Amino acid sequence: MSSNLSKNTTKKILVTGGAGYIGSHTCVELLNDGHEIIVLDNLSNSSEESLKRVQEITGKTLEFVKGDIRDHKLLNSLFSNHEIASVIHFAGLKAVGESVSMPLAYYDNNVNGTLVLLEAMKQANVKTLVFSSSATVYGDPASLPISEDFPTSATNPYGRSKLMIEEILQDLHVSDNSWRIALLRYFNPVGAHPSGRIGEDPNDIPNNLMPYIAQVAIGKLDKLSVFGNDYPTHDGTGVRDYIHVVDLSLGHVRAIEKLQKTAGIHAWNLGVGKGYSVLEMVAAFEQASQQPVPYQFAPRRSGDIAACYANPEKALNELGWKAEKGVDDMVSDSWRWQSVNPNGYHS
Repeated sequence: MSSNLSKNTTKKILVTGGAGYIGSHTCVELLNDGHEIIVLDNLSNSSEESLKRVQEITGKTLEFVKGDIRDHKLLNSLFSNHEIASVIHFAGLKAVGESVSMPLAYYDNNVNGTLVLLEAMKQANVKTLVFSSSATVYGDPASLPISEDFPTSATNPYGRSKLMIEEILQDLHVSDNSWRIALLRYFNPVGAHPSGRIGEDPNDIPNNLMPYIAQVAIGKLDKLSVFGNDYPTHDGTGVRDYIHVVDLSLGHVRAIEKLQKTAGIHAWNLGVGKGYSVLEMVAAFEQASQQPVPYQFAPRRSGDIAACYANPEKALNELGWKAEKGVDDMVSDSWRWQSVNPNGYHS
C-alpha cells in the first residue's frame, strides 16, 4: 500500500487527509466508482488501519504516502511522479474548541498547508480541486435554512481558516479562470460505513457529538456534556443538520464528476435540510443502541451558535445529489461501528 513515489502514468485523484473520518469514507466511494486514488496523510488524527479497511471493503487497492501537506518537497515529488488529474483536499485540523485555544496551529496547518498544496498543483498544472469546507463559514446566520448565497463570516478560528481558504480559492480563480474548484460546505457529518469496518475514531475525548454519545453508550465515558441548554431552540440545546458520512462522501464523487464537465468555482451545501437538537440525537441513539446515555448540561462553548441547517437544493439541481439516509441510519451505523470497534482502529 505504501508508495515509493516511483513514476506512475495512470490518472489519479490525490486525496489529502484521506485516512481521516470523512476522507476514508470518500476513498471507499471513489474506489467503488472506479477511480484510482493516492492518499496523503500525516496520521496526526487518523490511522493507516482505516486505509487497509477501505481496501478490504472495496476489494480495490490505493496508494498511501505518509506525509504533511506543508512539506513542499514531498508535494512536488508527488505531482512529478504521478499523473494526478485532481485533488480532494480534506487535510486539516477541525475542532472548534481547540481552534479557539490554538489559533496559530489552525492557521498554520489549514491555511498555510493549503497554500503549499495549491503552489504544487499550480506548478504541476493540476487545476481541479474539491475543497472540504464547512457550514461554519456562514457564521451565525440571520435566518434558516442556509443557502449558498448567504453572507459569510466566522465565529471561531476553525471557521475562519475555512473561510480564508475559500477566499484564497476565489482569488486564485480570478487570476486564472481555468481552475475548476468545488467548495463543499458540510453541515454535521455523523454515522459510519454500514459494514462497521470504518468510522469516526477521535484521538482523545471526542469534539463531535456522535462519537461522544457512542463512547458514553459503550461505557468508555461516564456521561455526555451537553454544552448549553439555554439556546433559543425548542428544547434549549443546539440544533444542527446531521448528515450521514456515506451521503457526504457521495457528494464528493458527484463534485469531481461535475468539475470534469464544468470550469469555474462553485459552492455547494452538503446537508439534509433539517435540524435536530442534541437531546433528540441522544434519544435516537438510546433507541438504536438500547443503552442509556446519561448527560449533564455544561456552559455554552465559545464560538458555538444556536441553530444551523442547510438549504440543499443547489446540490440537488447542479450535482444531482441529495442525502438519502435518515437519523435512524446515522445512529444505528454509529452504534455498529462503536460496538464492533470499542477502541476504534486499535480494537
